[in-house]
Amino acid sequence: MSIAGALNAALRDALADDPTVVIFGEDVGPLGGVFRVTDALQKQFGEERVWDSPLAEAGIVGTAIGMAMYGLRPVIEMQFDAFSYPAFEQITSHLAKMRNRTQGRVALPIVIRIPYAGGIGGVEHHSDSSEAYWTHTPGLTVVTPSNPADAYSMLREAIASDDPVIFLEPKSRYWVKDAVALPTQTLPMTQAQVLRVGSDVTLLCYGPTVKTALHAAELGEQEGLSVEVIDLRSLSPFDDATVSASVRKTGRAAVIHEAAQFGGYGAEVAARVTERNFFYLSAPILRIAGFDIPYPAPKLEEHYLPTAERVLAALDTWEW
Repeated sequence: MSIAGALNAALRDALADDPTVVIFGEDVGPLGGVFRVTDALQKQFGEERVWDSPLAEAGIVGTAIGMAMYGLRPVIEMQFDAFSYPAFEQITSHLAKMRNRTQGRVALPIVIRIPYAGGIGGVEHHSDSSEAYWTHTPGLTVVTPSNPADAYSMLREAIASDDPVIFLEPKSRYWVKDAVALPTQTLPMTQAQVLRVGSDVTLLCYGPTVKTALHAAELGEQEGLSVEVIDLRSLSPFDDATVSASVRKTGRAAVIHEAAQFGGYGAEVAARVTERNFFYLSAPILRIAGFDIPYPAPKLEEHYLPTAERVLAALDTWEW
């Protein structure tokens, strides 16, 4: 099953299990979404449970907030990552703050699905990695799966959560397939996972860069380098325990993401890991990221996105 198929199954099962779950967004109805993640759901559950919204992202989120206040569990789709920016004020000023503003009396069980990152030959507005905006906002849980099993399990858990979840879906990985029997339950969505055990360096990755990290680990092994790979899965909250245990073992760490490096999510990871593990580190924590430029044209993507070769080149800058 592909990640897209697993997400579709998670949405279908959530709709079947809970009559308060509704799905809406741009083209999620008859079309089944740009990436077909909501394929056939309207046909099965009807237009009262799954429907197309106007092309108005602020209105989509604002409507979901009102619906959640009255007991529904909306799952809304921002068709592409940068399409979520018109809804930024609704998300950061209202969705993220409502529980605190009401001293816990009003919960907003809303999932905002955002296809994000590059690797599909899209252009600007269709290939952003905007995770740092959401992780900087207290009150939001921000998670991203990298495989079909996690896609199903984490989305089901996100929908069941009583707090808002930004669910980032790596669009370049939608069609990656793996053997998985559904329904399935993997680790809790806020827990990181060690995907590969190593002793020399810890590679921290998430979403689309998990594949990059695993490839770098394989290439590193050919050079005698033992690389531990951790899929963060949850960007906020951050799983300090799993990451620190690995870094204290290896003594070195690097974080990989597609977003521009300056002010990116990797900066927070590097600072956080350093603060907690400074006396265990043998070298500064590295960031391997996209360049500090607007997202390039499709033919230049391969030069912009982090690669396994760039990861190993960065590791070679350390004095071993």
